[in-house]
Amino acid sequence: MPFVRISLKGNRSEKERLSIGDCVHRALVKAIGIPEGDRFQVITKHNTDLVYDPDYLNIHRTDGIIMIQITLASGRTVELKKALFKTVADFLAAEQGFRKEDVFINLLETPRENWSFGNGVAQHADGPPPHLARFENQK
Repeated sequence: MPFVRISLKGNRSEKERLSIGDCVHRALVKAIGIPEGDRFQVITKHNTDLVYDPDYLNIHRTDGIIMIQITLASGRTVELKKALFKTVADFLAAEQGFRKEDVFINLLETPRENWSFGNGVAQHADGPPPHLARFENQK
């Protein structure tokens, strides 16, 4: 049940932006096991209003930067989060030509009861959905 915001610098076509979204979504499916049909993304392109430090933590970033913010339900292990970061960077580098140094990812975790997928109902407030139940014992 992630909600993903992808921010890009420059003029990428709609097809390129959707392909980037595909990479991020497939990484979520592969690394942390979200269902394939669970895709909610906002992809925006920016010119001068995407601000970043070009050398924070001695990682050299360029205007090819992509900033990805993923809001998802709490409960994944540190190992799963690391696997997600690596998988996203690997997919974007291999399939879209991004430098891994330019892939910035931020995870925001929130309780399941904070989500409504429609109809004004908190669908997962009373327990995890089936695809997350397997992670309950890993906490």
